[in-house]
Amino acid sequence: MTHNHLHDHDHNHHDHHHHHHIDPEAISPSQFRFVALLNFVITLAEFIGGFLSGSLALVSDAVHNLSDTISIVLSYLAYKISKKTNDHKRTFGYKRAEVIAAFINSTSLIIISVYLLYEAGKRLYNPEEIKGWLMLIVATIGLISNLISMLLLHKSSKHNMNIKSAYLHILGDTISSVGVILGGIAIILWKIYWIDPLVTALIAIYIAKESIGIIKTTSNIIMQGAPNVFLPDIQEDITKIPDVENVHHVHAWMINENTFHFEAHIEVKDKMVSELNPIYDEIRSILTEKYNFNHITIQFECRLCQNKELIYTGNESV
Repeated sequence: MTHNHLHDHDHNHHDHHHHHHIDPEAISPSQFRFVALLNFVITLAEFIGGFLSGSLALVSDAVHNLSDTISIVLSYLAYKISKKTNDHKRTFGYKRAEVIAAFINSTSLIIISVYLLYEAGKRLYNPEEIKGWLMLIVATIGLISNLISMLLLHKSSKHNMNIKSAYLHILGDTISSVGVILGGIAIILWKIYWIDPLVTALIAIYIAKESIGIIKTTSNIIMQGAPNVFLPDIQEDITKIPDVENVHHVHAWMINENTFHFEAHIEVKDKMVSELNPIYDEIRSILTEKYNFNHITIQFECRLCQNKELIYTGNESV
């Protein structure tokens, strides 16, 4: 007699042992809106200031700021969407929205970094005359508002990749404001025009480096990548449980950086369905406590699957 028994629980109540919950650290919607508005105002100020002073640094800072404003709005929308509960259409919920936003943000940052490097290179070759005072004043206003935005996002950015990608946009901006200020001072005092493109290039390299990290992580999640666990270890731990014959057809994947799903076929000795509960509990505690999975689906079976590979690579449906 074959038992084919599905066991499925969503163990979010185990969750607080293993993961930071984002909510206590979460940024409030009004803070998010304030950051977006603040950034938009700086963008306008820098565009106008840049054209009037002839400072390409200010204009490129404004371009950078404009992308920030868009990225903050994107992050905010994704953050809101991700809080929606699961429904019939999205049985996994909406958490991936933030992953997608972080991916788009980071990709756009790399494009901007390349553009900034190109502009900086051009400017190193033929420095232009710039009105230093105007540049200095506008950049200082930019710096102050960027610092305010950073303070508002800092705490949440530690626990949330999406907010981190918005935070990095603003951090890049803050550093570039400092660069523009230093450039302004150097221009006023010594007419050193090349300092400005030099700072721009350094900023661009830093932003690109940070963004590549986020792109790697997010694309792994979008590709249904497994969290950072070694599946043969899990197989070994589960197989040690009495009456478990083998573990096969394993899938492990992330919904976002804090939500890990695990499913597997577990072959057991022939027994009654009710006798499988203690085995399930043991498997569940291994997966939640040792490996941080929060959603576990186990299919118990007895001499059912012909194929016993840990990762099933065939194409028949299982």
